[in-house]
Amino acid sequence: MKNFINKILVSDEGLAAMVLRIPIGLILAAHGSQKLFAWFGGYGLEGTGQWMASVGLAPGFLMALLAGGAEFFGGVALMLGLFTRIAATISALTMAVALFWVHSGNGFFLDKHGIEYALALLSATLALTIMGGGRYALDRYLLDVNLLGSNDHD
Repeated sequence: MKNFINKILVSDEGLAAMVLRIPIGLILAAHGSQKLFAWFGGYGLEGTGQWMASVGLAPGFLMALLAGGAEFFGGVALMLGLFTRIAATISALTMAVALFWVHSGNGFFLDKHGIEYALALLSATLALTIMGGGRYALDRYLLDVNLLGSNDHD
């Protein structure tokens, strides 16, 4: 079990991981807050759920809850570097659904609601899944203070 936890949490990446984690996490959390809480001009769960149902993602309310939760809580986790690989993987799956289900029929560019933006977020979250949170992430702190029963990551 310790080896599994280490593989998920340990990352020797330096500042690059943090430079990627924080803005991507902020973008995801902001979009998730629109879906969940109707912040920043969003439609909240009810409105987002109705829209999701209209594009074939049913049941819409549940899909809005799942997508909003993945984006908001995953984004916060990425900013903190907390369970980075797990948060990044869930966020990548969410972006893959957005890319293929919602945006793929609209071409490439953002101005036509194409795949451009979802592809950028998918790429960034896949990179974070591979690289982990890095040395400046709470993941490393969890191991260093032995909260998860293992500190043999070096």
